[in-house]
Amino acid sequence: MIRLQLSLANETFTLHLKGAQLVQLFHQQQAIAFENPEQQMYEFDFQGQRIGLDTSTVLDKSLGVYVNQQWVSQLALPAMQEAEPKRGIIGLLALGFKLFKSAKVVKAALAGASVAGYAWLFSIEFALMLIACLVVHEYGHVRAMKYFGIKTKGIYLIPFVGGLAVSDDKITTRWQDVVISLMGPAFGLITSVLGVVLYYATEMEIFAGVAVLSALLNLFNLLPILPLDGGHVLKSISFSMRSWIGLSVCLLGVLFGLWLSYTFGLMLLVFFLFVGALEIVFEWRGRHYSHLIPLDTYGQGFSAVMYALVVAGHVAVMMHFADSESAILSLPMKILSS
Repeated sequence: MIRLQLSLANETFTLHLKGAQLVQLFHQQQAIAFENPEQQMYEFDFQGQRIGLDTSTVLDKSLGVYVNQQWVSQLALPAMQEAEPKRGIIGLLALGFKLFKSAKVVKAALAGASVAGYAWLFSIEFALMLIACLVVHEYGHVRAMKYFGIKTKGIYLIPFVGGLAVSDDKITTRWQDVVISLMGPAFGLITSVLGVVLYYATEMEIFAGVAVLSALLNLFNLLPILPLDGGHVLKSISFSMRSWIGLSVCLLGVLFGLWLSYTFGLMLLVFFLFVGALEIVFEWRGRHYSHLIPLDTYGQGFSAVMYALVVAGHVAVMMHFADSESAILSLPMKILSS
């Protein structure tokens, strides 16, 4: 990968090239979406103009520039630099999982350990309900990845931590990050609503328990804290605005998480905050080389609305059982309102 900086109309652009192929384009640290109408011709909109870049002569250290499909000039290119590869906590985790070639054995072992651990702490009924909620949640992530054509390794259950949907490929846009992050809690909301329906159809309290447990778990996952799903939505929206805005908002999420862990004694949340802090550091360090296409203004607003609707759905399920005589069913709402 070759990194190239050039000036157009007194504005500095950064190009990442692979041979004569344009892979990424940045302006002021923000990725710019471009089109490839024909071989070695790339076009994008900037300040009301349609800019075209002809990369057919890049290997000869020149670049053709077009404005509104009219040839303007042939720029002599400066010395090219090797682009620094993007590093991130997700990439490190993916590399670790690639070491496990016997994926089915690992999945089965982790699932068995999860069921045994939760059954030891609580009961076998609670353990099975919890595992069901986790699997449905992670399946939502997997379905979203497959929708975008991202290869997946499936679902891994991690004892006393939760679950993880592992992918083989990288996402390419902030929109993909938002949708993949929200589909887990969205599928969890389906579980909660189904639990409510089955509870009234059968009058079996276990279905109400599933509904409330699913709502509580997914609402926790929607907290605006990395590396939770809510934190990924927040990161994608804020980093699409400006890198410094993304950094500020994500750090506020860390402070919020520290307050929560101190107030409620959630020691496990401290572990998540540590992982999230590493992800923020890698995101900030790689901001100049990010391959993710940012959300536009409409995408930022739509993502925020989607997030709010999923949160509201889970809160509604918990509120539905807030006045229940069952201590278990009313507990999540008491926690939320404390």
